Formats: sequence, C-alpha cells, structure tokens
Amino acid sequence: MSIGRIFRHLFSDFWSVRRAFPPDVMAAIEREIGAQETRHSGELRFAVEASLPLNDLVSGVSGRERAIELFSRLRVWDTEQNTGVLIYLLLADRDVEIVADRGIHLKVGEAGWEAICKEMEREFARGDFRQGVLRGVQAISDLLGKHCPPRPDNPDELSNRPVIVD
Repeated sequence: MSIGRIFRHLFSDFWSVRRAFPPDVMAAIEREIGAQETRHSGELRFAVEASLPLNDLVSGVSGRERAIELFSRLRVWDTEQNTGVLIYLLLADRDVEIVADRGIHLKVGEAGWEAICKEMEREFARGDFRQGVLRGVQAISDLLGKHCPPRPDNPDELSNRPVIVD
C-alpha cells in the first residue's frame, strides 16, 4: 500500500463528497436513475464513499471488495429478476466499480462493465462528477435495455436515491 493512498484516504471526508456531489447533483443522479429505469427491467443504485474505513485501508481492502460488500449491504441483489446493478465510487482513489447481479452479469460480462467504469473514471479525472455518473447510468441502461427489456408492470424495486456511505 502506498503512502499516497493512505494520505488520500485520511484527508478525504464527507465534505469531499459534498464538494464533488452537492445536493443538486445528487438530485440529478436520482432523477436520471428513475428515468433510465423505465427503459429496462433492471434496478440501479449509485453509492459514493469518501474513503475506506481505517481498518479496511490498513487491511488492503480494494475498491472492488468494498463494492461487493455494499452490494450486499444495500440489498442490490434483492430483485425479482436478479438484475440489480451497483455503481460504486471510492472517491479517495477515484475508483469506480460496477457490481451486477448474476441475472445481468452473465449477459454483459466483465468487459462490458469495465468499459463503463473507465469512461466514468475519465470524466472524474476531469473533475466532472455529475457528467461521469450520468453517462455511466445511461451506458448501463443501454446494456440493460438490450438484455432486460421493461416488463409491463416494471416495478421500481430499489430506491433511486444515491447513497453516501459513511
């Protein structure tokens, strides 16, 4: 583990998240998730975390491992057709991870999710967090629309509200 990573995590806090994602940006993300979910039968969640808890950082927990933990904690797996998708941003590392339930992951594959993560990370590197997340939500919805068309009743099974992990 690099000393730079330790410092980034120690100096990233709730206010770092608020600067990158002020209330108007969080509201735009929530609206976009709701709008995009009408195009498919998948369920999207967005979670952002300023930094890893100290014990996870010292233990060398990766962004991917943390995303999988949050996928479970936020119950993204708990959808009728197993089409839940979590977009997780570890702000201190500018690391985006997409974790998809088995119903959709088998159809899209790791390469499809990784391409979306890289595009989002490029936007974040430019400081455009709003556009990065909105493009990610749209790209995921394009894939879900292809593999999981909307159902006639198309219930909204998970909250569209972005989560700030504390």
